Amino acid sequence: MSPSTATGLEQVRVVLSAHPWIHAPLFVVASLVLVWALERMAKHGLEGTALGTIAMPYCSGLGNLVFVGVILRDGRPGAEVVVNALVNNVTNLTLLLGLPALIWGLNVAPGRRTKKAVRASQLNRLSLALTLTAAGFFAGLLWILARDGTLDRSDGAVLVALFLFWQCLQVVDALKSNVHANRRLHPLLLVDGMVMLAAGAVIYLSVEGMVTWIEAAGATALGNHSIGWLTGWVMVLPNGILAIHYARTERAEVVYSSQLGDGHVCIPLCVGLVALGAPVAVPAFLTPGLIVIAVAVAVHAIVLGWNGSLPRPLGLALAGAYGWFLVAGLA
Repeated sequence: MSPSTATGLEQVRVVLSAHPWIHAPLFVVASLVLVWALERMAKHGLEGTALGTIAMPYCSGLGNLVFVGVILRDGRPGAEVVVNALVNNVTNLTLLLGLPALIWGLNVAPGRRTKKAVRASQLNRLSLALTLTAAGFFAGLLWILARDGTLDRSDGAVLVALFLFWQCLQVVDALKSNVHANRRLHPLLLVDGMVMLAAGAVIYLSVEGMVTWIEAAGATALGNHSIGWLTGWVMVLPNGILAIHYARTERAEVVYSSQLGDGHVCIPLCVGLVALGAPVAVPAFLTPGLIVIAVAVAVHAIVLGWNGSLPRPLGLALAGAYGWFLVAGLA
């Protein structure tokens, strides 16, 4: 980072420190700008598999990755990252998929029974089924590694390596898709990338400010992991806006892919990175959280395999499961 850039960031920090309430809305706005830039990249040639499985997860999960960096930099307990990841993933798989299904319905099956639409629907469902399988596998592995009550550096290396292997599979699939489609990239992708970098810098400052403000305020009403809970809720707000927007426009496959991809960044990547930095004491409600994730993954997989539509009663049940998670975790 150049001296001028560092000085600019420090000046922004001073301004934000005088108005701590602005950190959360600033994070949401920067995240939405990030997603807007991502949509622009789609129009400029980065589309299909590369957009849904590679670019979008990092955009929606950037705040969580920044949170890991802040925790490691300041020497705070790594358990806060585990709590943040659990809150993020459980909210994505239950509340942010259940409520849209309850209000508008989520139907990945094609509205028109043309040959092209049916084929696209089948490909979407297969891709989502694979992504759900990965989410269940990641949650199961985390439970196995954490059974001794601690995630050490070896456990962290396993989790990060698993995530990188998964990403390699996604990159290969994206390259194959681009070769078949003979896509070309637009020069304006560079501008989109610069907008994303600027939004990323704002996200970094806002997450840093939220963590500092929560600690300074002494927020203990949520127990010993207030930072993990509060940042977890704030960081799913952009995902919630995405879920509402795409559910209203009847693009259920985007609702699913945005929530699932963000979850992969949290578990295993964020948890693995913080464990690589220092051993992590596992919070007591890890197992209830992973149980909710596993059950939600199974429900979504059955729905996608059956008819591709998430019924409204199941949406209500998923929202209820989120309520159970809150009671189990906060108690």
